[in-house]
Amino acid sequence: MARKSKRKRKALPASPSAPPSRGTSDRDKAIDALMALLGDRSFEQIGLAEVAGRAGLKLSQLRAEFGSTLAILGAHIKEVDRAVLAGGDADMADEPARERLFEVLMRRLEILAPYKDAVRSLMSSARRSPGFAFALNAMAVRSQRWMLEAAGIAAHGPRGALRAQGAALMFARALSVWIDDEEEGLDRTMAALDRGLSSAERWDGFVGDLCAIPCALRGVRRRRRARNEEETEAA
Repeated sequence: MARKSKRKRKALPASPSAPPSRGTSDRDKAIDALMALLGDRSFEQIGLAEVAGRAGLKLSQLRAEFGSTLAILGAHIKEVDRAVLAGGDADMADEPARERLFEVLMRRLEILAPYKDAVRSLMSSARRSPGFAFALNAMAVRSQRWMLEAAGIAAHGPRGALRAQGAALMFARALSVWIDDEEEGLDRTMAALDRGLSSAERWDGFVGDLCAIPCALRGVRRRRRARNEEETEAA
């Protein structure tokens, strides 16, 4: 059963509205153009010239901002990150980490709603191309580090890297439900996200146990070395 958020959430429209325009800079126009093209075309079919034409830019102007369509996509993902981080809810500060992360990821879905067709296209391309899937995963892991930090969950160090990778995979599974979820309350998406968070909690506990093993072994070695030194001195 989906976890009910403590924060009152407005109902999301079953059919997302048109994506908002970011601004009038060449950078903004290029990002808007790529995301609009993704609504009708697969990522691998979109070239830089087509992006420039859709954005009303010369190729020289586009080149001044980006070096590839993948870089443009990365800029879009970064903008989504910023929007999520800017929308934090102070009322959630006292909630458990799981609830805080649930809210952060649902806020991300709210921001992604106008780009649902583009997300569906990207996921389809990732299934066809392992290389593209790998690149998307790298960007997703970077984003999830910020999402974890926004939820007050440490995302630094080796354990943080594992958490970010786990969060990226978990959110990808939730996205696969979300792209076909037309219910106003996104009940199926919320249930999938809740299941993913339950699995993540178990996995994080398992990782914590694994991380504790080296520390325990170092303690055993220190005690054994100290005992050997005492025996040597006594002899």
